[in-house]
Amino acid sequence: MCDMIEAQPAQKISKMKKLRRTLSESFSRIALKKDENTIDEICVTKMSTRNCHGMDSVIKHLDTIPEDKKVRVQRTQSSFDPFEKSANQVKRVHSENNACINFKSASVGKESPKVRRHSSPSSPTSPKFGKADSYEKLEKLGEGSYATVYKGKSKVNGKLVALKIIRLQEEEGTPFTAIREASLLKGLKHANIVLLHDIIHTKETLTLVFEYVHTDLCQYMDKHPGGLHPENVKLFLFQLLRGLSYIHQGHILHRDLKPQNLLISDTGELKLADFGLARAKSIPSHTYSNEVVTLWYRPPDVLLGSTEYSTCLDMWGVGCIFIEMIQGVAAFPGMKDIQDQLERIFLILGTPNEETWPGVHSLQHFKLERFTQYGPKNLRQAWNKLSYINHAEDLASKLLQCFPKNRLSAQTALNHDYFSDLPPRLWELSDMSSIFTVPNVKLHPEVGESLRVFGKNNSFCKSLPNSKH
Repeated sequence: MCDMIEAQPAQKISKMKKLRRTLSESFSRIALKKDENTIDEICVTKMSTRNCHGMDSVIKHLDTIPEDKKVRVQRTQSSFDPFEKSANQVKRVHSENNACINFKSASVGKESPKVRRHSSPSSPTSPKFGKADSYEKLEKLGEGSYATVYKGKSKVNGKLVALKIIRLQEEEGTPFTAIREASLLKGLKHANIVLLHDIIHTKETLTLVFEYVHTDLCQYMDKHPGGLHPENVKLFLFQLLRGLSYIHQGHILHRDLKPQNLLISDTGELKLADFGLARAKSIPSHTYSNEVVTLWYRPPDVLLGSTEYSTCLDMWGVGCIFIEMIQGVAAFPGMKDIQDQLERIFLILGTPNEETWPGVHSLQHFKLERFTQYGPKNLRQAWNKLSYINHAEDLASKLLQCFPKNRLSAQTALNHDYFSDLPPRLWELSDMSSIFTVPNVKLHPEVGESLRVFGKNNSFCKSLPNSKH
């Protein structure tokens, strides 16, 4: 009797344990079902924007779970344990996150039309800015001592780009010219300065991604020998001065002006490019290297060893390019060395002395006995086409001054009478506005070209023969 009485509570306890276990498992299944529904909702929401990065913090939590508790995550729950539920939930989130990434292939039967309709093409594997595989090389454009330039295409927006790929040497690191160019161009936003779209840095290379501009002034002049149309010269020069005025106001010197570094778009926009030798100039002036600017466009003060210069350095190059566009030949094409280059300059502008150039005798490479004594000439005697264009000789003479402080600034040159027949609105444009947004401002056909006139729908209407200039 006593045995039966003791057995009865034991049976009740056993039944209660079974009931408790059953209830615990039921609660667990309910909780699991609820969590799964929640995860499904998260996946659907995330897939609607094709973005699962919000799961990252949850996944990281899984990595921080102690090893002994990770084992518990893999076991079948036998009781309603809060930690086990949490760990299993994290495990499911981890697996569901993978399901999010492959949602379309894994759950195509369950995916609703609404989700498919609102899905964005962007995904974790989509092309992004700052990634090397986001750009496709199309053709090689040129190669320098430390960089190769390719025509390319952006996989992000489909636009053509120029890829300047700079080779990095482990023992040398990133070339300082590349660092300088990238840092300066990031802050320059102007219609007449080439736009830097992107920077990609890998272990082997540094790639600067620029807007693609199909030619440069050197190639343009080679295509049209004998000098350019006077009106085109004026528009190119105006844009060059406009870009220089912008960087000079920001205390930046280009230091390597030459036709190869002036890009020309198919609409006639001129853009300053290749800022590898550019320098941010602080005040007071620093001492800079005199090994700058290609020889033909290098000013006499730099040729004579001066290392203290300002924006006037660039303005000499402007004068040389101005002459070359009009005349069709380089202004001072030195063929041998610095001595030969200086002789060609002094032949036209006159050999300097302390009266015409205060301080010239103190320059490192100036030795009076080394140079033939020439008197100054009118520029039209050397470059006859200057005499056919109003105010062109006067402007050129004020840019090509041996004494650097006598050269016009970019801003002053923009207001010279040479530009007086251009529309006044050109001086009111914002930095990022092209001069070709102003009515009646357009390139003229060069010799041997025909002028295309387009209607409202961009349809070809007629071709007008051009006249020689």
